[in-house]
Amino acid sequence: MPAHTENEITIAAPLDLVWDMTNDLENWPQLFSEYAAVDVLSREGNKTTFRLTMHPDENGKVWSWVSERVTDRLGLNVRARRIEPGPFRHMNIRWEYEEIPGGTRMQWFQDFAMKPEAPVDDAGMTELINRNSRIQLELIRDKIEQRAREGGRDSAPAVPN
Repeated sequence: MPAHTENEITIAAPLDLVWDMTNDLENWPQLFSEYAAVDVLSREGNKTTFRLTMHPDENGKVWSWVSERVTDRLGLNVRARRIEPGPFRHMNIRWEYEEIPGGTRMQWFQDFAMKPEAPVDDAGMTELINRNSRIQLELIRDKIEQRAREGGRDSAPAVPN
């Protein structure tokens, strides 16, 4: 049975700002602390194929993979999957957004299975994803809320560091 994680955060910012900043792939290295680079390979309508490259891990290894991401602005969700799964048999991610009083709720759902030769099993990866998701969601929240305080969607496009 595949592994599953669910993580969420409430961001005190308008839905449009949260959507715009979290779907601006080229600025992900400034939004997430784990990504060193994003290279967009192709765009077709609401589907983007891109390569994500992480900062080196504690052993100096740089992880990189190609993903496909499909945004549904009207449905307030994004679906992504790894095309180059690396240590995963498969990795599918769903982002959901909801406008709530005082801000926006953003949820991440990840369904995956590890390959037998992967450095961690499904349970180990579940723990890693849950721990790291909390860190990344808090960073994203803080950066988006900072932008909202500075003037929201009408402010400069760069994500604050």
